[in-house]
Parts: sequence; structure tokens; C-alpha cells
Amino acid sequence: MPESVDVLVVGSGASGLAAAVSAHRAGARVALAAKGSLQSCNSAKAQGGIQAAFGDDDSPEQHAQDVWKSSHETADRRLVEILTGEAPGAIHWLEELGVEFTRENGGYRLAKCGGSSRKRLLQVRDRTGHAITKALRDTVEASAVRTFTKAPLSSLEPAANGWRAVCGEHVIDAAAVVLAAGGRCYREAKERGELSTNHPGATGEVTQIALDLGAESRDLDALQYHPNGGAWPSNMQGYSIPETTRAYGATLLNAEGEEFTDPLGPRDEVSQAIFDEVEAGRGVETPDGRPAVYLDTTRIPEADADVSLPYMLRRYRAAGVDPLEEAILTYPVLHYQNGGLVIDDQGETTLEGVFACGEIAGGTHGRNRMMGNSLLECTVFGRRAGAAAAEKARG
Repeated sequence: MPESVDVLVVGSGASGLAAAVSAHRAGARVALAAKGSLQSCNSAKAQGGIQAAFGDDDSPEQHAQDVWKSSHETADRRLVEILTGEAPGAIHWLEELGVEFTRENGGYRLAKCGGSSRKRLLQVRDRTGHAITKALRDTVEASAVRTFTKAPLSSLEPAANGWRAVCGEHVIDAAAVVLAAGGRCYREAKERGELSTNHPGATGEVTQIALDLGAESRDLDALQYHPNGGAWPSNMQGYSIPETTRAYGATLLNAEGEEFTDPLGPRDEVSQAIFDEVEAGRGVETPDGRPAVYLDTTRIPEADADVSLPYMLRRYRAAGVDPLEEAILTYPVLHYQNGGLVIDDQGETTLEGVFACGEIAGGTHGRNRMMGNSLLECTVFGRRAGAAAAEKARG
């Protein structure tokens, strides 16, 4: 016999967990199905931080303008306004769940990130995604939400009262479904013979299931490179060096030790500048023959590094490199699926009763995402999709 719930959430990253918490708090009977363990997701690997307009010189409108500009005017303006307008509230919601953002001088410690005109990046040291997913997961596990692990979605079809899903060995009937299964950059990188920052579960099957059902998509070809992937030592290859290194003073140098791009430009521009520099013969080579340039992290004040980059320092020092004593080798790595399923302002796809949030959804970032907006999107639209799915289930 199929199991019956009001809302089925597919995915255990930040967006899926936020949707499950939100739907449950709206009174729905909720199940969450994860492809692997509940801890397995890209969100937990996100180090840089989460954006929200808290500065005296900042506003949600200014944040929205930065998103619009960074997207090269391709984002959905309505989704952007929701993202930035609800950002401060999303931060307070996460704090209520136990996330403790780094603070200083009585307020949040804010950093400026690529493509941003103001300091608005909040952090939990350099483990922001880990802190957010842990708080959300603890909330889910302490609630009546049913969780199914090692239960990847293999089929979804319309049913009498909504949708029938097969997740691993479980058949689940749900009045509404929230797809929060992330992107496909791990698989894409493997097919291209490139490195990726992604978790091995990021392979894109759930997007394909939705497309096969007739869901509309946008910008699926727009995959993003993280400008600063670790290039050496070998055990750092594919590691996403926090972009806050550049916010705190690190800059990019070619083989001649010359600066060649604005270190705080949008991600796609910084990545392209590195590709171009290497193509022009001004890059360097790693000991195992990979292309790279230098990220001069010696310019970061030690006080900033100790507060905001402890995990990065620990990893590099364990590998025999001290980033505060020598420049590190870096090269762009495949990182994020900018596009995805088309959603409305409640997160509903073009399939009635099927919602999407997080990396699987398109529009919020257009064809180029600013750093710090993915964890924000997961929280803002996870909450919205969960609440809307609960409302849909009530009928």
C-alpha cells in the first residue's frame, strides 16, 4: 500500500529542509525523501555565506539591483524582489532555529562579495552552509516530519488526489510535491573531464523527471564556474576556495605577478578572465600539469582570516601550504546550475501541485548567480514552497 502524506519533499539540502519545516509548521503531514543520507547535499559544502541587506547604507532594493546587474538583466525581477525583500526575515528565521552568524561591534560581521555594491554577506566563519543545514536538519528530526533516506525519486506521476512518487523502495501519495533535489554539476563535470565543487549526488535526474512530465524550464544551459577552485595540492583540487578570501584582500595574479581582473567582479567575469589569462599563456602550471593562476592570499590580514576563514586555513595548512605565507594556485571549477524549472512567486512549477526550490529552480539568478544568494534562495523559496504546498494540500 502506498504511504499517504499531504506534502512530499524531495531533497535534503537547505531548500528541501526549509520546505519541510515550513510545510510542517503550516499544519501539513510531511515526508522528506533523500537520495542518500540526510546529511548528503551541496548546501552543507557552501562556505562563503548568505546575503541580506542589514548595512546602514544598504536596502533590499539595492540588493535586488545588484542581483539584476550580476544576472546581466536576465533574472526574473519578481523573484529577485522576493529574494532580497525577504532576506532579513530569513536570517532571523534561521537564527530562531539556532544558526549563530558571526557578529562584531554589536551587529553582524558583513563582508562585500563579488558583484555586490555593499557589504551584506553574513557568515558563520567559513562553514555557513554546514551551520544552516545542521540547524534545519535538527529542526526536521525533532518534528513529526517523516524522513526516508537512500530513497531517490525514480518516478512521479499524476494520481487521483495529487501525485504518486516512487522514492527508493517507498511508494508515496502526496497532495503536493516539492522538488528540492539540486543541480547536475557533478555529473556534468565528470562528462567533461573537469573538476567540480559538487557533492556526488548532484546528477540532475529529478530535473529530467519534471521535464519529462512537461514542466517548463529556463537557462538550463547556463552552468556556473566557481572562479576559485583549488588547483594544488592535489587533495585540494575541486575544493571551492571561499570567495570571501577576495573580499578580505586576496587578489588574482598571473605568472608575472600582475593583477589582471577585478577580484570582486561577478563570478562569470572573474572566471572568464582566468580562462583568458591562461589561454594567452600568462598562467602557471600545477606540478601535475593542470592550468592555474595565483590567488595571493598573503594580503589577507591574519585577524580577518582567523575569524572568517579558519576552515580554509586548516585544510591548506594540513596539506602543507600556509595561505597567509604564500599565494595559492587556483582555477575555475564547475559549481552551479543557474537555470532550472520555471516557478511562480510561490515556487510552483508549471505542473499543478509540483513546487521547486533551490538550485533545481530557475529565474531567481538568471544566467549568472551572485555568491551568497544560493543559501538565501534555499531559505526564502524553501519556506515559500513549503507553505504553498501545504496550502495546496488543504485544497
